[in-house]
Amino acid sequence: MQHGPAVRRRKLGAELRALRTSAGLTSGEAARLVGWHQSKVSRIETGTSGVKPADVRLLLDAYGVAEAQLRELLMVLAGSEDSGGRHHWWHAYRGVLPPTYRDFISLESQAGAMRTLETSVVPGLLQTPEYARAVTRATVEGLPEDRLDTLVEVRLARQDVLRADPPLKLSAVLDEAVLRREVGGPGVMARQLERLVDAARLPQVRLQVLPFAAGAHIGVTGPFVIFSFSSTSDLDVVVLDHLTSSLYLERKEDLQAYTEAFNSLQIHALSPEDSLDFIAGTAAGA
Repeated sequence: MQHGPAVRRRKLGAELRALRTSAGLTSGEAARLVGWHQSKVSRIETGTSGVKPADVRLLLDAYGVAEAQLRELLMVLAGSEDSGGRHHWWHAYRGVLPPTYRDFISLESQAGAMRTLETSVVPGLLQTPEYARAVTRATVEGLPEDRLDTLVEVRLARQDVLRADPPLKLSAVLDEAVLRREVGGPGVMARQLERLVDAARLPQVRLQVLPFAAGAHIGVTGPFVIFSFSSTSDLDVVVLDHLTSSLYLERKEDLQAYTEAFNSLQIHALSPEDSLDFIAGTAAGA
């Protein structure tokens, strides 16, 4: 388990090493091609030092990597803008957001798909402004109003990934407790449930409810997120969120275990169609 920045550096380095090997080059040969010392290539590949987008571009050119989607993903991981010219907007909130949260947002913005189990609250990507405000106020006590406004603003800005081209594919399993827990009062909760109904109808969103009647399940150990990347599964990562920090699991064994757990949760949960009816019914009675 590592913190996000170290994970991204290591994963980026591992992918660059794999591409170099596929190109039939040693690290020394790669270094000569781009005019570096061999030690710089080694530091990049082991994740012990950061790498600039321009350096990644040089290496990808040297390795003959032409696949546009893969090139863009690796460039963005190195800090470049995406193809739409959108830079890392969350950097503007550096003084407000803790590093672990900024890193989570960066992964979220770069991923092709996100699978999440939520046991307590609505996923941030599907929250209404009022619900986001109530949740943030409850989890961070004594927050000044201006700082609260900023955190809600960030939460809503994150939702742009669902409207991107292409959009993030979101698969969420919600414990019934998420729907029953009254956050912000009856009016706020009613509007939040309506928002979930609308979201469940989006083609890029797969929403399933795990009802209380399902009994004990593997998700009782807590919520988690799995980020997947379109170009390569080697960059996939599991995120476990805690009160004061987030942990990132990247080993293949961890990814397999959490993927199997999520698949099991989907099997035990209501179908997307039945979940939509369940949410709508809950909203009608809210």
